[in-house]
Amino acid sequence: MRRLLVLALLLLHSAAWAAGPPARVILIGTYHFSNPGQDQANVESVDVTMPRRQAELQAVTDALAGFKPTFVGVEWPAEAARDNYARYLDGTLPASRNEVVQLGFRLAKQVGLELVHGLDVPGDFPFEPLSAWAQANGKSGDLQALMAQAQGITARITALQTTRSIGGVLREMNTSQALDEAASFYTEFLRYGSGEQQPGVELNAAWAKRNFAICARLLQALKPGDRAVVFYGQGHVPQLAACLRSAPGVELIEAGAFLPSP
Repeated sequence: MRRLLVLALLLLHSAAWAAGPPARVILIGTYHFSNPGQDQANVESVDVTMPRRQAELQAVTDALAGFKPTFVGVEWPAEAARDNYARYLDGTLPASRNEVVQLGFRLAKQVGLELVHGLDVPGDFPFEPLSAWAQANGKSGDLQALMAQAQGITARITALQTTRSIGGVLREMNTSQALDEAASFYTEFLRYGSGEQQPGVELNAAWAKRNFAICARLLQALKPGDRAVVFYGQGHVPQLAACLRSAPGVELIEAGAFLPSP
């Protein structure tokens, strides 16, 4: 009986969303502007505080403002986003190269939002057990080649900054081909394991858990009719997009439709 009640409540919630206007969401996969070096492979970002790059960032903001956002989501925890955006608005936030500030806060301020939604949650990325399994099972060379592929992806993004604006780099990072490539990198880890030892499964499960938690926070914050722009590291976007596509009352909008040309 309890299960039937829960199912009925879920169906009523879905029906309520279906009856109202959809929440439209643009997911924009980004790279880290402040070079934190926290990923397995990292883009070497140009100095986005230089006048030329600031103009490029403003062009991105102007283009996205045409979507008329009512909601901006970023890759920071909720409290950090809330408190630092308040400081940004009153001019007391120290200068920052971080993409949350340069993209998320800038857009939210320009369109007059009082709040920026921090959606991020901590998560595990158990790479060491996978590496140990590869070494013990004669697959170290394969893993090194896979990591070299990841380094090649980030090196390509680094190089793009010399020939394209920041908007142009973001357009390239958010093509279906680039996002498929990002997703395939994680899928390839599933080849690492055998029998009861499945470090590739464990790594993907931890990654998926974090992305589901991010998607949950987004869905819980969205309201019918919202027009949301969400900035997140590119590697997260394929799973977040899959989550949103299956959510009742949510319409996913292609990022390229609202990013400036190169």
